[in-house]
Amino acid sequence: MSPRFRIALLALAGLVLLPSAARVIAALPPFGSTIALYGERINAVTPEARHVANMVSAINFDLRGLDTLGEEFMLLAAITGTVVLLRGRRGEGTTERAMRLPGRAVIPRSEAVVLGCRIAGPLTCLFGLYVVLHATVTPGGGFQGGVILASGTLLIYLGEGYAGWRDSIRSHWLDALEGGGALLFALCGLAPMLTGAAFMQNILPLGTFRDLFSGGLMLVENLGVALAVTGGFTQLFLEFMEETREAEEPDEPGEESA
Repeated sequence: MSPRFRIALLALAGLVLLPSAARVIAALPPFGSTIALYGERINAVTPEARHVANMVSAINFDLRGLDTLGEEFMLLAAITGTVVLLRGRRGEGTTERAMRLPGRAVIPRSEAVVLGCRIAGPLTCLFGLYVVLHATVTPGGGFQGGVILASGTLLIYLGEGYAGWRDSIRSHWLDALEGGGALLFALCGLAPMLTGAAFMQNILPLGTFRDLFSGGLMLVENLGVALAVTGGFTQLFLEFMEETREAEEPDEPGEESA
């Protein structure tokens, strides 16, 4: 498929979808309009019933926790498919050398970029942890914080280069984070059943309203999501960065074709 054909196909898709998007946007309620009855009911019942101030986390991890569990495994399946697709074409080998394009000079990183990344990296990860830990108190949670934490790892690549990235990020660590986080979320549903409770029913102390450790079982579920999202997105970044690596030379003639 040529670049011109891709652009034409994108423009055609945009023209087809634009009227529908405009109609949906025009039908949105104005800012500050009355909250729907479902939202009002959640706001009235959930703070007292679950001791949480963030209604989004209450919906994700309690009121519709089973849906969130399904979404978590959808993310796991999507990332697994991407990894299988990229590694199946590229192979499992790794190298510390980045790919060099003929005729394109490699511009060295400036000291300002390196310093900026070394400062912004820890701060980004610290903010990601803040968002994860305050899931039941303020807007945020494992999904949002996990993406921020994963984004912080990209600053290693920007500041330290390909070799620094490969030395810091290990694929098997990310596999453990992603799979372990999804497993922890699933166990949060199965563990209450061992006590005679329903699937994903809270069996832990709810804590104090607006306290950092309020919400009971939601805290454990939020941790599982944070681990899975951090590991999953960083795994994607790793695979995309590996696409830029220099292919290793075959040891013997004809080995590559074999």
